[in-house]
Amino acid sequence: MAWLVLILSGCMESVWAVALSKSEGFSQVGPTVVFALAMLASMLGLAYAVKTLPIGVAYAVWTGIGVVGAATFSMVTGSESASLMKILLLAGLVACIAGLRVVEG
Repeated sequence: MAWLVLILSGCMESVWAVALSKSEGFSQVGPTVVFALAMLASMLGLAYAVKTLPIGVAYAVWTGIGVVGAATFSMVTGSESASLMKILLLAGLVACIAGLRVVEG
């Protein structure tokens, strides 16, 4: 259960990161509210997960999912340029995150 919560909270990290960029310094109400709610959900999920998972592994997985999610969203929406090298590096990050899951059990 901790792994599922960790994965979902990593996805929420992506949401709050994107919302933060859309909030324009917290001047836009909608993205600011999404940022605050997603950050709260993300932190609560991480806090729950680290009750049973090692902090180093949990934090690496959480931030990795956040990075991959935010970068992918930005490339798909055109906010950030996509390149083969970026995609390969993100795929490598996903492989490393999966590897942590495998070795941690």
